[in-house]
Amino acid sequence: MIEKIFPYLASFSASLVCTLILTPIVCEFNRKIGMVDKPDPRRINKVPIPRGGGLALILGVMLPYAFFTHITGRPWIAGLSSDVSIRMTILAFSIGALGYVDDKISLKPIVKLLGQLIIAALVWGWAGLGFSDLWPQIPVWIDCFLTIFWIVGAINAFNLIDGLDGLAAGLAMIATLGMSGALFYVQRGMSTSFYFAFIGGLVGFLRYNYNPASVFLGDCGSMFIGFIIATLPLAVKVPNSFLVSIGVPLLAMGVPIFDTALAILRRSFRRIFGHQGGAGSGKIMTADTDHLHHRILRSVGMNQRRAAHILYALAFCAVSVGLIAMTLKTRAGGLWLVVFTLATILIFRELAKIELFDAGLCLNSIVRNPKIASRRRWARLTIPFYIFADIVMLFLVLLFCCWTLKAEVDMRIFRVVFTIRIATTFIMLILMRVYQTLWTRAATSNYVRLFFSCTLGSIISSAILYYIPDFGERYLTEVTVLFAVTGFIGLMGIRFFRAIARDIFYAIDCSRLRGRKDVSRILVYGAGLRYRAFRRELVRTTAANDRMIVGIVDDNVLLRGKYIGGIKIYGTINEITEIINITNADSLVIACKVSDEWRMVLKKLLAPTGVKVTEFVLEEVEFV
Repeated sequence: MIEKIFPYLASFSASLVCTLILTPIVCEFNRKIGMVDKPDPRRINKVPIPRGGGLALILGVMLPYAFFTHITGRPWIAGLSSDVSIRMTILAFSIGALGYVDDKISLKPIVKLLGQLIIAALVWGWAGLGFSDLWPQIPVWIDCFLTIFWIVGAINAFNLIDGLDGLAAGLAMIATLGMSGALFYVQRGMSTSFYFAFIGGLVGFLRYNYNPASVFLGDCGSMFIGFIIATLPLAVKVPNSFLVSIGVPLLAMGVPIFDTALAILRRSFRRIFGHQGGAGSGKIMTADTDHLHHRILRSVGMNQRRAAHILYALAFCAVSVGLIAMTLKTRAGGLWLVVFTLATILIFRELAKIELFDAGLCLNSIVRNPKIASRRRWARLTIPFYIFADIVMLFLVLLFCCWTLKAEVDMRIFRVVFTIRIATTFIMLILMRVYQTLWTRAATSNYVRLFFSCTLGSIISSAILYYIPDFGERYLTEVTVLFAVTGFIGLMGIRFFRAIARDIFYAIDCSRLRGRKDVSRILVYGAGLRYRAFRRELVRTTAANDRMIVGIVDDNVLLRGKYIGGIKIYGTINEITEIINITNADSLVIACKVSDEWRMVLKKLLAPTGVKVTEFVLEEVEFV
């Protein structure tokens, strides 16, 4: 047992001890040459802290492990030739050197990216590692592209996530443990000696990097970590095993990869939005303070340890899912489905906070700004859009009808039945002047016309089909009713789309505003038509909005506890003091008609509360 454990224990211990010794030395050296992160608005540290400490991690892992393999005669990784091991060592030092230079002189992002691409290309071309070792059937050019993309993506993922004390090193340790666990499960434990050396180095470095940190990894360390975690699965070579080779490493890097994807999406939107005259970073590679760790940090009251622990837990859960899936075999699909559903919910919630809001600002600036030529072009395309969308919707409705009734669909049905039903209904839409209606201002009568158009179109098309030979009466009655109802619902949904999209972006806006302290929290007095008009005005000014409705007050006691558009009606105006305390509101908007006598009563009721009071007026007055 001791003989089996010794290689892993020795490699772990040697790296741990060396990193513990080297880190203070490297830290002091970096301080003397001016490699220090000074506090600024984007940085979290409050005192100057040396960066570039990843040099100690590189030396603490690579040098003792090279000595260990030399005296034991073991290969760096089982199955890897000595030539490839030497070349990979050189490339590992190269990526660390690139990062160290960046820590010292701050390379331009494009220069740093070019260096990463060259090193990744050398991994494929010079060291001979790539996905072809895992899937021999893939073409050479795809293998080259995937290998470079995989390595550069991992390098930048860990580079971007390195924003909290101990975060990148901790996530890397969890990832490496998961990857080594996968290898042990498939009986490839002899390949994990370097994994344990790497874990030892990470543990040793965390002694100084964990909050409160006395040294930072810098690009030197974070890029080295990403390089090692990306290339280890390629070096170990477990053919025809997706989970071991890609699945578990991908899940292990899930947090950094997700953060990188969000950064690219967010900065892309801001670049587009910036071109429309709004605020934006302007460049995709420009740093910001909306990374995943920044968001969690703000949500936990700027407590770095708690934020890091949350991200550690997410990474641990992701790795656990991969390892459990390996044991479930045939039942793995169900587990992946559950995890995918939960991940989708979490991702959307995270997207809604910033990325989707930025997209909404971009779209809003295009739609609302009359000076933008694209708005005029979109306005001219409104009717063609409705026509195209209606035809597509009617086609989908017919497919739904056939699926519901389990009717067979062949080319003859497509050519005759679908054509007649869609054409007839479309003609009725034209005759009933549906396309002359301004649907953003539609009344109930307009939707009644739309319903009659669908109903008459369905009845007339059924009558035509009834007299066509060989089509008979099968499903004719059922399809007539089902097509009329579902067609109306589908076409109405298209016309509701703008309002639904507007409300969704307003909900996203409220979600964003809820976490800010400089936002005005308003109560609305009155739940009638004026409230709806006031809320509509807030929705239309999302781009510049710094107010949010937190509750409604209405004198109709039957409405107490009900919700309008997700906003709760708390009670009557007589309970205003208690309601203000519950909602923490700082202003009140009167959105109902009040008499002069009641106005005096309201002033007396509201004076002790100290909240700002405004009135939303919407009434007909004499034209002078």
